[in-house]
Amino acid sequence: MRVEVNLNAEFPLVLPKSHNHILQGFIYSLLDPLLRRRLHKEGYPYEKRRFKLFTFSRLLGRVRVVKEDFEFSPPLKLVISSPKGEILQSLAEGLLKSPEFVLGKNIVYIDSINVAARPSFNNEVKIKMLSPVTVRSTLYGADGSKKSYYYSPFEREFCRLIRENLRKKYKIVFDKDLGHNFEFSIKPEKVPPSCEKVIKAWMGTYTLKGDPKVIHLAYDAGLGSKNSQGFGCFEIKK
Repeated sequence: MRVEVNLNAEFPLVLPKSHNHILQGFIYSLLDPLLRRRLHKEGYPYEKRRFKLFTFSRLLGRVRVVKEDFEFSPPLKLVISSPKGEILQSLAEGLLKSPEFVLGKNIVYIDSINVAARPSFNNEVKIKMLSPVTVRSTLYGADGSKKSYYYSPFEREFCRLIRENLRKKYKIVFDKDLGHNFEFSIKPEKVPPSCEKVIKAWMGTYTLKGDPKVIHLAYDAGLGSKNSQGFGCFEIKK
């Protein structure tokens, strides 16, 4: 399930190029304090991992580069998605508490909050990233040092790690283990070099194949890692 928050402002919004933390902070500020604290400290556990189980898009609308910043011309839209109803309900309630909010150093107004129409989930869908997808694993050097390695969509491990990530999310949300042989794959369709963003995160279009219920979960919770930091949100292409 997802909501679309339509934002407006009297003046263009000026945000640093790396502003995911500002959007994430805005979302957390809207949540009930108890839920916000639980999500931040505990999340939804899977063994030693902690998942937040929400994702969000980039700010959608007209944007241009001004020196070291982005300048967004309102109106704008922010898509927030989660398989957990408690998160989206708390978010909607938070949005209704005030007519205006602060985003960075900008005052924004809420034009409307819409529950997005549920798309059709088939065995094969074309998707477009609304925020870049990132996939990483931890590698160990001979001296025991750790290093994060980020995969491109053209590496085999990219699909395998996304698949494994979805298996864990599925267990948390539905309390059912899919095992390691369930159907799911992701294939890059249009991912030119310009789609690569900071920390090896990728925009672009892809084809997902597999169990429609797993694809639905990916739509709600996000693809790959760092979803609650603004990565892995996508839309189904019609």
